[in-house]
Amino acid sequence: MADENRRIAEELVQAVGGEENISSIAHCATRLRIMVKDKEKIDQDRVEELDKVKGAFYNAGQFQVIFGTGTVNRIHEQMVAIGMPEASKSEQKEETKKQGNWLQRLLRTFGDIFVPIIPVLVATGLFMGFRGLITNIFPGALPDNFLLYTEVLTDTAFAFLPALVAWSAFRVFGGSPVIGIVLGLMLVNPALPNAYEVGAGDIDPLYFFGFIPVIGYQGSVLPAFIAGFVGAKLEKWLRQRVPEALDLILTPFLTLLIMITAALFVLGPIFSAVEAGIMGGANFVLDLPFGISGLIIGGLHQVIVITGVHHIFNLFEIQLLADNGLNPFNALITAGIAAQGGAALAVGLKTKSKKLKALALPSSLSAFLGITEPAIFGVNLRYIKPFVLALVGGAAGGFFASLFNLQATGMAITVIPGTLLYVESAITLILYILTNLIAAGVAFALTWLFGFSDDMLD
Repeated sequence: MADENRRIAEELVQAVGGEENISSIAHCATRLRIMVKDKEKIDQDRVEELDKVKGAFYNAGQFQVIFGTGTVNRIHEQMVAIGMPEASKSEQKEETKKQGNWLQRLLRTFGDIFVPIIPVLVATGLFMGFRGLITNIFPGALPDNFLLYTEVLTDTAFAFLPALVAWSAFRVFGGSPVIGIVLGLMLVNPALPNAYEVGAGDIDPLYFFGFIPVIGYQGSVLPAFIAGFVGAKLEKWLRQRVPEALDLILTPFLTLLIMITAALFVLGPIFSAVEAGIMGGANFVLDLPFGISGLIIGGLHQVIVITGVHHIFNLFEIQLLADNGLNPFNALITAGIAAQGGAALAVGLKTKSKKLKALALPSSLSAFLGITEPAIFGVNLRYIKPFVLALVGGAAGGFFASLFNLQATGMAITVIPGTLLYVESAITLILYILTNLIAAGVAFALTWLFGFSDDMLD
């Protein structure tokens, strides 16, 4: 096995233009990421023909080769063993930040900030789902203290969401993360009027100078993001000018003083209004009648995944959960993901090619576990029609989910693992299962009938 992986690594090096064309290598859960000097020297067809390769694509300086979980670690080890320069993902990210246009760089930055806080929001969503399941099974039988305990599990992350966002923004933009945490906590200090209570009309904002409304920013994302960005830049600017002997005391003091003043009186009010406008537009699409929102989002989400900028939706989902505790977007993108798995499964079962079968079947399983890149780049997009017909399946599943207003209790997990976000009631669970079956089933049937034949292998 080690000899085979070494052979694949050696052939891969030659296929991407040789050692002299490789700046560094790194890997994530499924992909080997190769920083190349000249993308014109890459022989992509040759790469995709290599054993164990499930797909490959170039994006902003990185040539990404999909091997799948486990395999990518072994190929990476062999690449290092034959002398390829290794880099951490963070080092490659720094290099990648210089690549692409301003919009690509902006969207990557959003991903860098929001992806690290997603695990705690996933856990929160699971807690909410299980609480709904338990309270439906034992209605009225649970003690009040138990319900209070579950509220601690489900409400804490969103109660202090600005602290998480400001922490991550300071980390990404080069500030001290601990200052970001404190700044974010200041935005939700209990001394400030609670944003939810102000929104409900139960209490009034504080007014400074008679016209500047000041409230807490519970559940807000964009104000904390902007405060984190500006605060990190301010801290770096101050550190270059404050004498070293005073840096430990004066820099944090001035950063927090200036930033909380700016956040409460200027940045917060302005970007709360911007955030409300963005969410209004997004909710307009989600609220389109007759299942139209599901057709659009379920049908087009995986097109956006190809571009690699789909992490921008994290901001939207986080805000949905912070506002309502529910996330209708998850069900719609789940349909698109399940459909890619259904199309890849059809290709894998229909083809007589052992190599394609060995690629398509595991890729479809990966999609059903929520990771579509192997199915998209390794199978469906390679033959075009399966990918397009999977978009149709995603639209069908999204249409069904939208008709029934299916909503998750969390985010970031989909298809089979995502079932845990829909266990709040039997009806919700059944609707979620039907959404996946419709999406995958339509994509499977269309791909089997019209989307693939072995003649396409030529």
